[in-house]
Amino acid sequence: MEKLRHQMVVQQLRNRGIKDKNVINAMGTVPRHLFVNDDLQEDAYNDGPLPIGFEQTISQPYIVAFMTEVLKVEQQHSVLEIGTGCGYQSAVLSTLAKHVISLERIKELAESAQRRLTELGYSNIDVVHDNGWNGYKQNAPYDRIIVTAGAKAIPKPLINQLANGGIMVIPVGKIMFSQTLLIISKDGHGNVNKETSLPVRFVRLVNK
Repeated sequence: MEKLRHQMVVQQLRNRGIKDKNVINAMGTVPRHLFVNDDLQEDAYNDGPLPIGFEQTISQPYIVAFMTEVLKVEQQHSVLEIGTGCGYQSAVLSTLAKHVISLERIKELAESAQRRLTELGYSNIDVVHDNGWNGYKQNAPYDRIIVTAGAKAIPKPLINQLANGGIMVIPVGKIMFSQTLLIISKDGHGNVNKETSLPVRFVRLVNK
């Protein structure tokens, strides 16, 4: 698995332009195969998403790395993640940030992700069973926010919970499995800037 993970980093990340050394190190360290079912472990480092149950997926390694890189996470940052899934993206973020709060609306996924992350020693992640559309006001504002589900529009609560000087990355699009990745930043005065990036395919962010 270590060899496959190294090949993933070289072929899928470095060769496609991922340059941040901390992101590359995180992707080369986190054991992606332990975040999928046993029968899929041999496919864990392939160039694509994999099912994790409940009609959800673990994202393609390149997309995880790209979203993490543009987020520019630093060691002092608090990060809010919308869509825990199996916890893989959470684990990657936890190696870079001070603290990660991850919201997951599907109870079974939230519970299994928290259990897996704890067993693997990722102690600076709190998984919360909650819908992510409204964010998590209890610990706001957040230095960084990452959304791993496609929203029809940018949820206003997430903009409000993003700290001045913060960055949010979110897939936005009105068509299922067809979004554009937006990089949203706030300056020191709270002014918001939006930048378009890659076309992506995510499951829908549910507004309930």
